Amino acid sequence: MKVLFRSDSSSQIGFGHIKRDLVLAKQYNDVSFACIALEGSLIDEIPYPVYELTSSSIYELINLIKAEKFELLIIDHYDIGYDDEKLIKLETGIKILSFDDTFKAHYCDILLNVNAYAKASDYKDLVPFRCELRCGFSYALIRDEFYKESKIKREKIWDYFICIGGTDIKNLSAKIASDFSEEKKILIATSNSNKNLKKLQKFVQNHPNITLTIDSDNLAKLMNESKKLIISASSLVNEALILKANFKAICCAKNQEKIAKWLAQKGYEVDFL
Repeated sequence: MKVLFRSDSSSQIGFGHIKRDLVLAKQYNDVSFACIALEGSLIDEIPYPVYELTSSSIYELINLIKAEKFELLIIDHYDIGYDDEKLIKLETGIKILSFDDTFKAHYCDILLNVNAYAKASDYKDLVPFRCELRCGFSYALIRDEFYKESKIKREKIWDYFICIGGTDIKNLSAKIASDFSEEKKILIATSNSNKNLKKLQKFVQNHPNITLTIDSDNLAKLMNESKKLIISASSLVNEALILKANFKAICCAKNQEKIAKWLAQKGYEVDFL
């Protein structure tokens, strides 16, 4: 099956969509991505052919699907909704798998909500009658390194591991780290797409108890080496759950509210900012 992922990433919207798409992409043999080249995007790190779109026009996407004869469209994009999906289906007939995190209506063949709080019953009257519903933690898209790491018991060398996504737009990492004693060993994880990176680097230089890791390729190990994780209420939560880690979730964006409220109801430590 010839598969096209429609997803974006940037220093503004973060990397979560692309990261989980890359996990799902491993299930298919013939994969391509369609992305807009936004500032700080992960396009250069996608190990598949990428069609760079010039706009968010649904017709540009439709023309691409027709020209390249794609058979499955996987949409992981908050700005593409029910009406857009219906238009794509009517124009191309392509099979559509839609990601959803917030219980919105979708016109798709498969609905995928990988969040632990999601249930198939949440989508009553929100999707076509014959839509296949894949909801809940059993469908979580987690990198293999986390499954492997969950079987390893490591010495805890960090008191706190802080990661507010790859971009941390509000520079919360520094604010959170400032609240801890200088006797605590703290590791902050971020990426080169963090617009506050220079500020963060300067902050860390003035705090010898804090270490900064940028674009780390062994996050699972670092998380497993930490006594407590302070993470955004994002896909990082599923990774923390797999590791059975002690963690606090920080809700710092509207699309994180549902997972944050679910965690709070389950007795996990959550801060709403």
